[in-house]
Amino acid sequence: MGSFGGLGVDHTIWQHMFSLGLPLAEKILRPVVVYAFLVISLRLSGKRELVQLNPFDLVVLLTLSNTVQNAIIGDDNSVSGGLIGATSLLTVNYLVVRFLYNHKKLDQLIEGRADVLIENGKVKTEHLKKELISIQQLAAAARKQGFDDLEDVHQCILEPGGTMTFIGKKPDDDDARHAEILRRFEMVTEELARMRKALPEEG
Repeated sequence: MGSFGGLGVDHTIWQHMFSLGLPLAEKILRPVVVYAFLVISLRLSGKRELVQLNPFDLVVLLTLSNTVQNAIIGDDNSVSGGLIGATSLLTVNYLVVRFLYNHKKLDQLIEGRADVLIENGKVKTEHLKKELISIQQLAAAARKQGFDDLEDVHQCILEPGGTMTFIGKKPDDDDARHAEILRRFEMVTEELARMRKALPEEG
C-alpha cells in the first residue's frame, strides 16, 4: 500500500477526501439557493431575528443553520465539496454586498428602514409591537449601552441590521444651572477648608 508525499497515508484516503460526491454545478448552485432563501426569510421575519434579544431567537438561528446544512452539502462530505460550498457562499455574499453598495434604493428595499422605538423620551409602543419587542427587552438593551433607565434615553433607533442605537437625554437649562451651582458650592467649600487648615491653631 503506497504512501502520499512520504506521510504514510494511503493515496486512496486522499482521493476519497477530495473526490466530489455531487456534480460541480450542483455544489455551486446549492449554497446560492440556500443563501437567497435565508436572506429573503430573515427580511420577511423582521429585524427581531437579527437583534437576538432572547434565547428563543438564538435557538431558532442556531437550529436554522443546522437545518440548511444538508441542503448546502447534499450527500457530499468531501473536503473539496466543503471548500467549494464555502467559496460559493463567500463569493455570492461579496457580489451581493458589492452590488447593493452601488444601488442604495435596492439595498434599502432589501434591508428595510430604520425604526424609531423611542422619540423625545417617549416609547413608541406601536413600533415595539410591530417588531415584537417588549419593554423589558428594550430596557435590557439600553442597560447594555450604559443607561440605567429608559427615562434617561432621548431616542432609540432600531437599525436595519438589527442594532439598537440609544441617544441619551441632554440636561435642560434648569438642570445645567443646578449643576453649575453645586459645582461652585463645592469649590467654595474646598477653599474654606484650605483656609481653615492655613490658620494657626489657638493656644
